[in-house]
Amino acid sequence: MLRRSLTAIHITLFSAFATLFVPAPDAAAKGTPPKEKATETSSAELAALDKALKGDEDSVVGALQSIDDGDKVAAAPLISKLLARGGTEKVLEAALKTAQKLKAESLSTAIAPYTRHRSEEVRRQATRALLKTKGPIAVTTLEQALRSPDAVVRGTAASGLGELHAHAALPELFLAFDKGVPEAAAALGQLCVGAECDQFIGRTGRVGFDIMQTGFDQILFRPPSEVSDDAKIKLVGKLRELGTDEVGKYLSDVAERWPKDGSKRVKQVIDSAAHSVGGGVKQ
Repeated sequence: MLRRSLTAIHITLFSAFATLFVPAPDAAAKGTPPKEKATETSSAELAALDKALKGDEDSVVGALQSIDDGDKVAAAPLISKLLARGGTEKVLEAALKTAQKLKAESLSTAIAPYTRHRSEEVRRQATRALLKTKGPIAVTTLEQALRSPDAVVRGTAASGLGELHAHAALPELFLAFDKGVPEAAAALGQLCVGAECDQFIGRTGRVGFDIMQTGFDQILFRPPSEVSDDAKIKLVGKLRELGTDEVGKYLSDVAERWPKDGSKRVKQVIDSAAHSVGGGVKQ
């Protein structure tokens, strides 16, 4: 719960409710275990937090740092209000880090505008925060962030859409990938289905192999319920056709990492392709 010793503002209100969590003297004297501390943030604590969040920069940052992930329900509305009214870069960075910690979807709306903030660190923290708060607003904002002039924001957005399983974002991810966002490769590999995977694989040879393989990895190691053995074998065949040393080494590495309970059929094709190309497979 909220730590109450960070600022003078906290201290003035602490005495009013600190006794709420002190065991009764008779219970302590008799050795009776004290009652567990209340798990919900008290109204007095919220009042202290709300007041601190309206103070000077140090007070606000200190209060934000005192919030832990157990305060999600109580603190999230106050963080939203703070983000809505704005603040110094130091305050905004602290608020966005706190939002990441709380992981409350309700915060996504307040966070979204900050992905376009003039401060590099603020917009990057905002993009990272949306990966934690999630929800439709987060997904829509991350799609828009794929077109950000900030390469870090673009990359974080691309990776995040894959992590959030935002299949509907595939068209935007393909556009971003074709415009030089390498992080989109892994997201495309995570999300593609059927012909979409073929669409990604079709870019082999046109994009650096080191980038493409991050997407290949996702396709090959996804469960059969998402990507069929036939689709994986088709990918291995495409790689075999390239026949480069780089491909051979990659296929050999995949063979070594292949899970013991993975498809034996696919494993045999990978082994064969690795030997054929020249990567070899360690026995």
